[in-house]
Order: sequence, then C-alpha cells, then structure tokens
Amino acid sequence: MNQPPLNRSNAPNYPPRFEQTKTNGKSIAAMVLGILSLIIPYIGLIFGIIAIVMASLSFKEIKRTGEQGRGMAVAGLVCGIIGTALYAIILLVLIIAGALYWYGF
Repeated sequence: MNQPPLNRSNAPNYPPRFEQTKTNGKSIAAMVLGILSLIIPYIGLIFGIIAIVMASLSFKEIKRTGEQGRGMAVAGLVCGIIGTALYAIILLVLIIAGALYWYGF
C-alpha cells in the first residue's frame, strides 16, 4: 500500500465542477399560475392576475440578482395575460347576457 504522492503528473483527471446557477422561484410560480389560468375554469381570472404580478416581480429580481428564469417569467406573463383576458371576456358576456335576460330583451 505504498502509493506515490499525488502531483500534477499522476493526479486523477476529474472534470471541472459545474456550478448551476439558481432559477428564480417567482418565475417558476408565474409560469405555473399562468398555465393554470388557461386550464382551470372560473378561478383562472384570479390565477392570471397573480401570474402577471409574479412575473413582473420576477423580472425585477432577475435583473437585480442575475438568476435564471427569464423565459419562464415571460411564459407566465403571456399565459397570465391570455387567461385573464379570456375569462374577463367570458365574465363580461355572462353579465351582459344576464342583464339582457333580466330586463326581458
């Protein structure tokens, strides 16, 4: 068990350490809530609004800290806007239809 001391010539050749940068948590939450705003009926409007807020907070944090997740924040923002607009239009149509029914038109 007599091994020679390690030096540059006989040291094992390990690959360099890969340090993964952190992904912003708010961008992940924005993306998940944005997708849910498109899928889940009735409360999709609320999820969409929360997704928009989380995405805007995520953009500020990513710019300040240099974390990853900008693409997820963009996806959450777009899905949140589409989900919010979709359910706002549906809600508006239901309110107008209810008002027309109520007044007998």
